[in-house]
This record gives sequence, structure tokens and C-alpha cells, in this order.
Amino acid sequence: MKKLNYKKLNAFIASDVIGPFYKIRLDRLKSASLAIITKRKNPYLFKAKNLETAGDLAKSILDAFLSSQEETIFGDLMEKLAVHVCNKVFNGKKAEEKKYKSVDLIFSRDNKFYIVGIKSGPNWGNSDQINVMRRNFKTARKIIQTESGVRSILAVNGCMYGRENKPHKVNKRDPALSYHKICGQPFWELISGDDQLYKKIIQPLDKEAKKRDETFKKLYAQKINEMTKDIANLFYTKNNLDWDKIIEYVSKK
Repeated sequence: MKKLNYKKLNAFIASDVIGPFYKIRLDRLKSASLAIITKRKNPYLFKAKNLETAGDLAKSILDAFLSSQEETIFGDLMEKLAVHVCNKVFNGKKAEEKKYKSVDLIFSRDNKFYIVGIKSGPNWGNSDQINVMRRNFKTARKIIQTESGVRSILAVNGCMYGRENKPHKVNKRDPALSYHKICGQPFWELISGDDQLYKKIIQPLDKEAKKRDETFKKLYAQKINEMTKDIANLFYTKNNLDWDKIIEYVSKK
């Protein structure tokens, strides 16, 4: 087990997590237009929110557009961070995607061998998706046991935030389908050996986000103004939003 170099870790968070995240956000914001977004978003939902002004509608549809993929994008970048941390401390490796389905990270610590599928939070899938993960863990175990001779392998569904009060998910019919669900603080401790890492990574995230947020906010304000003007020009009748026009714009054949 090696100790984390937190100065280097903070630099990694800046270059490989926050940097790419804000670039993607800015690129999506630059590409946003009323014509593009309204074709992808449900106009009935916006009506159900009782939006009555062009500005309110513009903000609502732009926010929906920007947030629709943010959790997935940021989750992928945080997964990259988790693998990086484990690599530095326990020589962990990113699992081969085609070879080990549902497995993102493979490593050893304290004389135990781990295969880990990383998710953002604990409520990530339905029962069918969880059963697929169980089966994929079972297959990954067999491959590793055959190729390396390692007998004892712990399968982990690791979640970057949240809690899990009953981490051991036992399958009595087939013990090979059992796994551990480890969330939040215990997950970050498992891959790093540091039980405070889950809080330490907030500081560089906050610092780097503040550096980039001003540029984002300026462009965001410009887009809101641009889309507000477009909505007023296209959908206003007698100083009110004409929802018939909005529905026709989105859905009329």
C-alpha cells in the first residue's frame, strides 16, 4: 500500500475531472438552441409546470437540456478518478470492458482480490439490471480464477455516494452470485486506504469549479436572453404564451 500524493491528486482532479466536465458543459451550452431543445423535450411537462413567461420557459427548457446528461458524464469522470486513486495506492487496474462486463476496477489489498463495478449512487438499477451484474461478476470470477489461479475473489458494487446498511448481498441458491454493495465513505476507503478521502476530494472540486464557473455563467445568461427573444417572437399571442403554437412547433406533422 502506497500513500496518496494529495498535491498530485488535486492536479489530476483539475485536469481529468473538472476540466473535461466544464468543457463538455460549455460545448453543450454553445450548441443549445430553441429549435434543437424543443424537439427533444416534452412540451406537456413544461405546460404542467404552469410556465407563463418567455423567460421562465427559456430557463426551464435550457436547464432540462443541460442537466439531462450531466450525472452520467460526471459519473464517468469520477469513475476515472476512483480508478486513478486505486492505481496509485494499490496498483489497481481499469478492467477490460469487453472481457469483464460490469467490472470497472480490479485490485488487491490486505491479501484479498477485488473486482469492482463502480456506480455513482446506490439507487442505480432495477432488479433485472442487478441480476445481470451478479451474473457478470460470477463470469469475471471464473475468468480470473482460470487465468491466475486466484481462488478468493470479492465482488463489489461500489457507489461513490450514499449509504448501504446491509452491504453483503447473499444468494443462498448460488453463492457465486453473492456480492458486496459498498457506498460512500467505505467505498473511497476501500480503494484508497484513507477513510477521509470522501471529504478531501470536495476541496479541489470546489476550487477548480469556481475557476471555470464565471465563463459558463456568462454564456448561460446569453443563451437565456437569446432563447427568451426567440420564444417571444414565435409563441406570443396577445402578450401571453400560445401553447397551441408551442405544441404545433414541436409535434405538428
